Formats: sequence, C-alpha cells, structure tokens
Amino acid sequence: MNVGSARPQPITPAAAVGRKQAVWRLIGPALLFSGVAIGTSHLVQSTRAGAVYGLGLVGVIVLANLLKYPAFRFGVDYGHATGQSILAGYRHLGRWAVLLFALAILPITPIIHAAVAAATSGVFIAVTGIDATTPAVGAILLLIVGGVLLAGGYDWLDKINRVLLSFLVFSTVLATALVLPRVAWPTLTDFTWMTDPVAVLFVIALAGFMPNPLEVSVSQSLWTARVESDLRGENSGSGGGSRLEDARLAFASGYALTAILAICFCIMGAGVMHSGAVTPESSAPAFAAQVIELYRSVLGDGAALLASVAALSVMLTTLLGGVDIGCRIVASTLQQATDRTEPASFGAIYRVIVPVVVGLDILVLFTLLSDFTTLMDLATSLAFIAAPVIAILNHLSVAGPTMPAEARPSRRIQALNLAAIIVMLGLTAAFFTLR
Repeated sequence: MNVGSARPQPITPAAAVGRKQAVWRLIGPALLFSGVAIGTSHLVQSTRAGAVYGLGLVGVIVLANLLKYPAFRFGVDYGHATGQSILAGYRHLGRWAVLLFALAILPITPIIHAAVAAATSGVFIAVTGIDATTPAVGAILLLIVGGVLLAGGYDWLDKINRVLLSFLVFSTVLATALVLPRVAWPTLTDFTWMTDPVAVLFVIALAGFMPNPLEVSVSQSLWTARVESDLRGENSGSGGGSRLEDARLAFASGYALTAILAICFCIMGAGVMHSGAVTPESSAPAFAAQVIELYRSVLGDGAALLASVAALSVMLTTLLGGVDIGCRIVASTLQQATDRTEPASFGAIYRVIVPVVVGLDILVLFTLLSDFTTLMDLATSLAFIAAPVIAILNHLSVAGPTMPAEARPSRRIQALNLAAIIVMLGLTAAFFTLR
C-alpha cells in the first residue's frame, strides 16, 4: 500500500439534504460526546471539585474546556472532510505516529474503563440498594455493555443517549438554579489551592477528563465519518453529504452544553456539599449516595428519584460510550498499524476487540479497585499525561497534506491548540515533579 499517494477528496454538499436534517443527524456524535463526559468528569470529578474547593476550581473547568476544544474539533474536521478516522492522518505522518499513540493510550484504556465501571456500579448500588460489591456489579455491567455493542453498535448508542441525556440535563440545570442561594460565592476568587501540592495534583486529574480524555477525538472522527457516510449513501444520486460548517456547529453546540453542565455540577457540589461541610466519600457506592442526596436535598424526594434514575441511565450510557470509544480506538489503531484500512476489516476487528477489551476491563476492576477516588484520579491523571501527545498528532494531521485545504482549521484555532499543548506539557511536568 502506498500510503503517501492516497489523498481523500473533499466531500461535496448535496442540495437534496436539508440543512436541518443534516444538523440533526450530526448532533448525534456531539451528544454522545456530552453523554460520555457527564458520567465521569462531571458527575464525579466536577462534583468533587465543588465539594472540596467550593467555586475555586470553576476557572480551571472553564480553561480546560477552552484549551482542549481545538484538539476535539480537529477530530470532527478530519472525520467529516476525509470520511476516515483521524488515525488515518497519523498513519500518513508515518507508522511512528500510530505506534506513539498506541503506546500512550492502549495501556491506560482498561484503567479508564474500570474507573467508569466503578462509578457506574456505585450509582447502580446506591439507586437499587442491592447488596453486592462494586467490582461484581461493574463486571456484570461491562458484560452487558459488551453484548449491546456487539448487537447494536452506534445506532443503539445514539438513540439511547439522546433520550437519557435530555432528562439529566433538565434536572441538573433545575437543581443548579435552586442551589444558587446556598453557594459561598467568595470561594470563586479563592486561589489558595495553587500553593497546595495535593490540590494541584487533583487539578491535573480534573483536567484529564475535562470534558473528556483527548483520545475521544479519535472516536469523534469515527462517529462523524459514520454519520457523513450514511448521509452520502442516502443521497448518493445528488452527491450526498452535509456541510463542514454544520458538523462544526453541531459539535460546538454539544461541547458548549458539556462545559455548562460541568460548571453546574461544580456549583451543586459547592452549594450542597461544600457549604454543608460534607466530605466526599472514597468508595463508589457511598459517593454515589452523596450525589443522589445532593439532588434530594435540592429537588425533594420525588424529583430526586427521577434524577437518580436519570443519573444511573446516563452513567450506563457513559460506560457504553466509553467502552465503544476504547474498542473503536483499538480497532482503528490496528487497522492503521497493519494498513488494513478497508471498511469491512474494521467491523471484523471491532467484533474481536470488544470481548478482549471487556475482559481486560474486568481484570483491572478486580485488581486495582481498592479505593474509588484513587482509581478515578489515577485514570484521569494518566489521561492528562497522554493528552499533549494526542493534541500534537491531531494538529499535524489536520495541517497535513491529506486534509483538504478548504477544510483545514483557521490559524486562530490552530494557535489556541498550540497554546493548549504548552499548558498541558507544563502541567505534565508539574505532575511528575509533585509525585
């Protein structure tokens, strides 16, 4: 295979595809992005940030979302413009780029999945009240997730996520509005955490999953390419497809929603737990029970029950989306590393990878889960350490020769990505220094 000679052609928009219809379809990957983010970085880490530091870390949350936006957006750009995973862009840089990505991401994928499974298991135990251990429930949930992915794939994932996410968004925004009078607003300008090494390490962990690990940009390119492929197939007679501006608008909308919800969870943690001097529990079920109590104290028993069910539902969707992301990344990495880039090979590799990844996730869940918050901080910190590598590779891919010139990001957003890389490298150095 002559990698250097393959140049994907720009996709021509089809007049027959209504813009609203195209945007509605493109919203799917954006909402999946939000759904995956809410379960871990928001429900767990943002709430902890508010509980421990009040509003002191809101600025960190806003800055993390701002700085990581370009690298995620590059995945959308590449997937839409070329119809391929952004890992194809890595491959055009050289096999070294794919191997570097694999070295940075694949070893930590089961740890990330185990952390998400532990969080989901904690919410499940807190909501249902069953007498079971976190690893046992997490293992069962992972097996169910693996079965769903093998049976339904992206289509089921998209439909489930749209329904569940809408209710949690509504209940979270309402709860945030009601808790505002309880918030200690002076903590917004309290930056004493900057002199505390433990707090700085938590900030690095918070940024690692805020709003998502950067490897999600790979799945974002795959999800976007999938939707674009469907649109082109349905409208092949007229050239099919959607406009890149619409794909960017859809993703920006979902990303903005994700950032706003991160702030909402931080405010709820600050208004209920920090103001009430409630220390976050270290076990997954106990912490989940605290989050549910947070909803109950603000919304009342009835609404809290619905919010709890919605939180569980979104955690399940987060787990489903997270495992799908990991399996797609592994499958796509193997494709690019072996130059087996035909679409049929992806499906075959994916079906083999799902049970293997789920098995590794369960192994990690039973071996590393002694303290929930420690496991979560480990997963998020490792994700942050890998982030500069992904941001650099994404930047080189969208600026490279395989990206159609008219689809390349503006100089402004490329400059923002370069600034983000510098900040992430600095924080990575701080992580190793403080550890």
